[in-house]
Amino acid sequence: MPVPSPTVALGSKIRVPVERAIERCVIYRDGRPVRGAYNYREALEEVRRTGEGYVWLGLYEPDERQMMLISQAYDVHELIVEDVVSARQRPKLERYGDQFFFVIRNVKYTDDAIVSDAREIIETGEVQMIVGRDFIITIRHGEKSTITGLKKRLEGDPEQCALGPSAVAWLISDVLVDDYIRIARLLSIDVDDLENEVFSPDSSFDIEQIYRLKREILEMRHAIDPLAPALRTLTANQHGLLSDQISKYFIDVLDHEISAMDQIASHDERLTSLINAGVAKISMQQNADMRRLSALVGMAAVPTMIAGIYGMNFQNMPELNTEYGYYVVLGVMALSVVAMWLLFKKNKWL
Repeated sequence: MPVPSPTVALGSKIRVPVERAIERCVIYRDGRPVRGAYNYREALEEVRRTGEGYVWLGLYEPDERQMMLISQAYDVHELIVEDVVSARQRPKLERYGDQFFFVIRNVKYTDDAIVSDAREIIETGEVQMIVGRDFIITIRHGEKSTITGLKKRLEGDPEQCALGPSAVAWLISDVLVDDYIRIARLLSIDVDDLENEVFSPDSSFDIEQIYRLKREILEMRHAIDPLAPALRTLTANQHGLLSDQISKYFIDVLDHEISAMDQIASHDERLTSLINAGVAKISMQQNADMRRLSALVGMAAVPTMIAGIYGMNFQNMPELNTEYGYYVVLGVMALSVVAMWLLFKKNKWL
């Protein structure tokens, strides 16, 4: 499939310069950034001229034309370009000759959100990586795709960065998967709080809280669960792409990913149990409320019946002409209410 000419506007009549999509363009040698200003073409030419180091090109939501121009300079397969532009990819790994395309989703947890809040507490972004022998291109999609803590890891691990572009891919993956585990622990606190509310005696709770948190956890599962098969593929079947050392690093990331998956799956199961328990508790509360209402109606029914009988205005009714008939009737009403109250109290209807 021929690559379109750089002079052709693709997918848009407005030609936005490639530089508008570039967040970083850095040459790394011996694990450290090289000083100097290079555009995306000059950086790769410099690396290939000297035969040392590699280029890290960072992009944010490039359009089709911008990505096509970059693919020409870096000889990126056109199928990768299509996936990059369309975005919204599931975590996956695809190999194209001596390059591989790796997609991983990052997860953001809103620390100041509480479970009862209607806002989303889990939001996801997308990070794509195109890894070649002398370059790595990272593409972010979404406002929540910022990789928190990556700069600190890069500055603290120059020896790992010196291992090549695949080492940068590992560092990014490691930071994001470690964030999965951190978020899983924070979600555990939310689930524990809900369990305390549901199972505490005489506590009132909103079952919508459980549904909201379960929705957020399901979103996280959709974002992270497909990563495990991609990592297995990367570490098992991609001979020639990764060194043995980097492969071991990715195996460690896979272990952390499986741990995060297990924790999130456990939270999901606990929430399912909480929903069942919550529904059962709500049914019991409703039954108790119906018993109370029935008891109150029953206590009011006897005085109402007596008052109704004596309100029929017949001439020859008992006690009508008795001096204390009015007080006797009131006493009977009061005694009936007290007797029924004692009966309902004994049966725990009140």
